[in-house]
Amino acid sequence: MASFWRNTRFWRFAGQAISVVLIVAALGFLGNNLFGNLRQLGIQFGFNFLKSQAGFTIGDIPFAYKPSDSYNLALLVGLLNSLRVISVGIILATAIGVTAGIARLSDNWLLRKLAIVYVEGLRNAPLLLQLFFWYFAVFLGLPSPENAVSFGFISFSNRGIGLLGLQLSPEFSALLAGLTIYTGTFIAEIVRGGIQSVPRGQWEAARSLGLKPGLLMRLVIFPQALRAILPPLSNQYLNLAKNSSLAIAVGYPDLYAIASTTFNQTGRAVEVMILICATYLTICLVISLLMNVYNRSVQLVER
Repeated sequence: MASFWRNTRFWRFAGQAISVVLIVAALGFLGNNLFGNLRQLGIQFGFNFLKSQAGFTIGDIPFAYKPSDSYNLALLVGLLNSLRVISVGIILATAIGVTAGIARLSDNWLLRKLAIVYVEGLRNAPLLLQLFFWYFAVFLGLPSPENAVSFGFISFSNRGIGLLGLQLSPEFSALLAGLTIYTGTFIAEIVRGGIQSVPRGQWEAARSLGLKPGLLMRLVIFPQALRAILPPLSNQYLNLAKNSSLAIAVGYPDLYAIASTTFNQTGRAVEVMILICATYLTICLVISLLMNVYNRSVQLVER
């Protein structure tokens, strides 16, 4: 009996079992309290309201939608709009961050200082303030489409960005610009730290082979730096996905903005919050899964 009570395996199992019981009990208490309050208010919990007519218009729509459609379709529009911003934002933020991170280590004095100003200046300014700047001061301040500023296949006006026949709204353009440029500052520091973590001997060995700076970085240094870059880079992708909910500040109809309108019209706060949390959780878990798979593929395998 004495040896049984001193068994560490037993106490570890008992501690985990007690923790699970306490968590289940706490969730049961909160759920019972929630449903009790809803009953007192005369509100019935359920998601049947999603089949009702939405009754509101949406500015940016990826497919045909009209106010007579259901809340289901309205929320799907918001989800697709969010995914569009997140996916394009991750690509552009990565490109900007990698470029700025490498520029911070450049031998060119001007390029290095410009990268420092970009990183230190923008990453210390609130994202919401930057979104307001891009929307009100930049895109709404541009000339009309008749006098649009054009650079080859791309044009800028107060109607947004025209790209290869595709018109991007000023709300989408401002949100995308703010998210990518802000997140790019953090990615730049991650890239700089990853590059500097590569042993100096690798740089000297590559130079001794006669590799030019571009090839040296692309073939020798950056692949090794990826092992240090990817874990914190995943966090920045997750931050970008969650920060996209600030789209409501510039009037872009993402998932959170449309869900807020749905809540205001239906009064179903609990159900709408559950949908929002579950959706953003799923998006973040998918991003984490993909980054973890890629991270494992670039790690050194010890024999």
